[in-house]
Amino acid sequence: MDLLKNRIAAEGRILGNGILKVDSLINHQVDPQLMDFCGQEFARVFADSGATRILTAEISGIAPALMAGMHLKIPIVYARKTRPVTMPGIVYLTTAPSHTKGNMVDLIVSPEYLKPGEKVLIIDDFLASGATILGLARLAQAAGAKIVGVGALIEKTFEGGRAALEPLNVPIETLVQITSMENNELHFGN
Repeated sequence: MDLLKNRIAAEGRILGNGILKVDSLINHQVDPQLMDFCGQEFARVFADSGATRILTAEISGIAPALMAGMHLKIPIVYARKTRPVTMPGIVYLTTAPSHTKGNMVDLIVSPEYLKPGEKVLIIDDFLASGATILGLARLAQAAGAKIVGVGALIEKTFEGGRAALEPLNVPIETLVQITSMENNELHFGN
């Protein structure tokens, strides 16, 4: 996906420790046209998945998930990292390491919005180690839902996340692959 790749090349900044800053595109500031284009691509790729719901993590996964949901015409649910008072007493909860926060974060979903029998498509901003996506998969499985696919805007292939997700046995699609961030340079795959 050249549009996203070109924007990452132009605006992405390598901060060290495997962190790629792209917050001008997808989280602190969101480019809605770019996210719409990415959502269309996810909708095209997963059109035959049978997904009935998209699951993502706040905050960076919301923009691509929302646009994919709009084009697939299905709702999205995002896992909260803090539990609001409006959430019921019993929830689905897991933890996952956050590379950018440097600690473990909670991923919480209300059973009101993730039900048994749902066919869940997981969409997130990055596929790096796979830890967040595996956390989302645990939430879906705890709800009795079936995972039908995984999509991410950016895959850092050198962190091994794709291999970590293989036991899910579902299609994994990423829009841009980064094969290396060495010497303060981005090297792209696909």
